[in-house]
Amino acid sequence: MLFGRTQKNPITLADKGVVAWKYATCGYCSTGCSIEVGLNAQGKPVASRGVADADVNRGKLCLKGLAEHEIFAASGRGTKPLMRGHWHEDWQATDWDAATLKVRDEFRRIQAQYGRDSVAVISTGQLLTEEFYTLGKLTRGLIGTNNYDGNTTLCMASAVSGYKRSFGSDGPPGSYEDFSHTDCLIAWGSNLPEQHPIIYYRLKDAQEQRKFPLIVVDPRVTMLAQMADIHLPLTPGTDVVLQNAMMHVIFKEGLEDKRYIEANCNGLEALKAEVAQWDPAKAAKVCGIDEETIRVVARLFAKAPAAMQIWTMGINQSTHGSDGVVGINNLALITGNMGKPGGTSLSITGQCNAMGTREWSSCSGLPNYRYLEDAQHRKEIGEAWNVDPEFFPKKVGLKQTDIFKVMETGQIKGLWIVATNPMSSLPNTASVRRAMQQLEFCVVQDCYEDTECNQYAHVYLPAGTWAEKDGVMTNTERRINRVTPLAVPPGQAKPDLWIFNKIAEKFNEDGRVNFPEKASDIFLEMARLSQGRFCDISGMTHELLEQRRGVQWPYTAEQAARGELPPVGGKRLYTQDATFRFPDGKAKLIALPFVVNYEVPDEQYPFWLNTGRLVEHWHTRTKTGKVGNNNKFSPIPFVELNPDTAAEMGIRRGEYVRLVSRRSDAVVMAQLTQRVRRNMVFLPFHFHDCANRLTIALLDPYSRQPAFKQGAVRVEKIADQHEAAILSKEMRKF
Repeated sequence: MLFGRTQKNPITLADKGVVAWKYATCGYCSTGCSIEVGLNAQGKPVASRGVADADVNRGKLCLKGLAEHEIFAASGRGTKPLMRGHWHEDWQATDWDAATLKVRDEFRRIQAQYGRDSVAVISTGQLLTEEFYTLGKLTRGLIGTNNYDGNTTLCMASAVSGYKRSFGSDGPPGSYEDFSHTDCLIAWGSNLPEQHPIIYYRLKDAQEQRKFPLIVVDPRVTMLAQMADIHLPLTPGTDVVLQNAMMHVIFKEGLEDKRYIEANCNGLEALKAEVAQWDPAKAAKVCGIDEETIRVVARLFAKAPAAMQIWTMGINQSTHGSDGVVGINNLALITGNMGKPGGTSLSITGQCNAMGTREWSSCSGLPNYRYLEDAQHRKEIGEAWNVDPEFFPKKVGLKQTDIFKVMETGQIKGLWIVATNPMSSLPNTASVRRAMQQLEFCVVQDCYEDTECNQYAHVYLPAGTWAEKDGVMTNTERRINRVTPLAVPPGQAKPDLWIFNKIAEKFNEDGRVNFPEKASDIFLEMARLSQGRFCDISGMTHELLEQRRGVQWPYTAEQAARGELPPVGGKRLYTQDATFRFPDGKAKLIALPFVVNYEVPDEQYPFWLNTGRLVEHWHTRTKTGKVGNNNKFSPIPFVELNPDTAAEMGIRRGEYVRLVSRRSDAVVMAQLTQRVRRNMVFLPFHFHDCANRLTIALLDPYSRQPAFKQGAVRVEKIADQHEAAILSKEMRKF
């Protein structure tokens, strides 16, 4: 007897009429996948595929990347500049000169009346790096406000802060190649299969070869947790307690790398004194992980020849986010797992070019990790830009999360929002709405004119998106890669770089500051500014980046002059010949006391609220909500609820429920699953007027990143399901 099919019918792919493939880098997450978009005979993008000889993704794409060509023709694209006198009035079409002149005049009026910092500029993690650099030059060198930040404050700010506190500089020290050398991997608050699927493939390929243990620390039974050798479902907000307890075991049992610590670290005694208080028995009562499991994990990590840690938003989006990153770095340093193959602490960045923001936008200082507090750095950039160094502020201004709090009190009167959507992405939406309503002037620059923030705009500037533009992006492992324009923006819409230069013209009447028009020329200017610095890209050109399918920094002009090609695989920071960025060249071990400074469940609000991403969607769904192959998987908001809890409350799968926090409420559909414990719910954050109606605007004291992962809600059964469905739909309306 024969089992199975005796004849296989091969799958036939539809012929989309592709006549040419054009190169780009994916514009969703930070993985940095090389992608080719197929154009038909009419020049229309009709297909997407991975690039086989690119080291990052090796031909693979996730389902967002496979449908990325569809975003060009999606609904809601802005096609002409718009103006109006007040946000409740109708829009009127205008031209670019009038719109950009209005921006200049209104910003100058507000600054003359209320002061330079009464205007704020908030950008994204999804512009191209040359655009970030140009926006920074315009904001720091001409507009002059110190209230300037990027969307990375909601994403990677805690990683940035933690790297600076531990190592003296931002910059992820490891690479994807470390998966192929590690002997133990801990993933802290990271669900790679849904957040970064291609990085997950890299991890799984390496694990199948090396058989290293995978340990996942996450309150929820995520997809990655289901694949783990050990899952640690800790109590939300207690990562630092678990880290301290692991270090307690490592020091008590003499498993630390004494030679490495003595040669490379300061602060050992203070760290030892703090973790001595956190024996596993005490820690277990706080973090919810039994003491023997803590000991087992600590020993596995410390005894591994090379041990690696990764993390994403589960660590960052917390009132302890920066401390959690420092704790990860502490564990790496005391075991000597830094700067060697397979031994690293590697943040998995969120947005496609959040690293470009960090390196070149001047949001957190000045270009290429320069500090506003450093007079020499101000002088260097002042001379390069032909700007008086005294024009620059002497310290960094407010972060995005603080900008909106100040805006709500009326201290900020003008706002420029670039390619981001704080009306949907910031916590406590009601307070953001109040802040937006009191602005005297708001300009929104976005490729879509139907974003929520445009409700309160006085000027709308239609921008290009992704590969309608020319430039570079930097991925999680510091790999800079090319985006080549393969389509043109619709109607009168323009690339963001063109818009920044147009506005710069209005502020730069005397032509004192140079604003190159071509991305390749801007990149060369950046390369010159980077020479001899930590983030040295002076050996790179656009042509080299496309030829090599991306290059990791540092890659210097000296290397290029010697004909030394950049490696295809991993390049690591803080190796034996590259010291840490503090004056003495040593890293800092930092003691981390634990304080409960976040919202916890109580009798009135008995459920932990956890928020996060789905593999099919991206951030506020501005893009993926309009792509059928993405939106069909999750077209409406839902909440994951434990089946036992649901049974006790009389809630059935597919029914609508009301989630209520101290801020507001949201009506969503119940999805019953054992992935969440009985006192927890998980709510995807992609849907407007849903998750962030509920979240609390508590912030990490160092990074100012919100605690999206620790909040409290109650769940209410709704009797009238028909009315609930209508209410849920109304909540999501623009």
